[in-house]
Amino acid sequence: MLGLAVTGLLAAFMAGVAANVTSFNTVVTYDLIQSYFVKDRDADYYIRAGRLVTVAGVLISVLTAFIAKGYSNIMNYIQTLFSIFNAPLFATFIIAMFWRGATAWGGFWSLVAGTAAAYGVNRLNAYHTIFHFGSALSASFWQAIIAFLADAVVLVLVSLITEPKRTEDLRGLVWGLTREPEEEEHADPRDKLWWRSPELLGGVAIALLVVLNILLI
Repeated sequence: MLGLAVTGLLAAFMAGVAANVTSFNTVVTYDLIQSYFVKDRDADYYIRAGRLVTVAGVLISVLTAFIAKGYSNIMNYIQTLFSIFNAPLFATFIIAMFWRGATAWGGFWSLVAGTAAAYGVNRLNAYHTIFHFGSALSASFWQAIIAFLADAVVLVLVSLITEPKRTEDLRGLVWGLTREPEEEEHADPRDKLWWRSPELLGGVAIALLVVLNILLI
């Protein structure tokens, strides 16, 4: 049983690493390098850049093992990372999905503010300055809450003073803005099946979340 558990754990880690490396490669190569720094180059150039980015990403992830050594267990380390990086990201995505007034600069500065707020709380708690939550897990929850709030406030404030995107550019991306009729005609018919409805799938996910939390209390 121990061997099966270790094998499953290693398989999960390998799958997670593969997914994260692929995402890191894609975002840096296409969304940053190709879109902002080196435009209009041939495919071979971006393939080489992607390989270099992959190597750099893996080396960075290996170096973070030295940071993980400072934690009593891997769960506290993962929860800390989630509270610093995932909580702001979730706040930006969820607000931008439902509010068409969100802007690109609002999203950028909200991520910066949310991440900085969570990291600041983490450092203040580590040195018992202002914040002292008692346990690493409790600190992670509070870091996530503060990061979410800071992200949301900055996103709204910056979006109000910057120019939003046109409604046409937001169709299919923001709740309440459906695609144009001609796009609907060419859409995949399978997307209209009742069991692929976002409302249904979201409702099932929420129901499972509630039931599992009740059972585990």
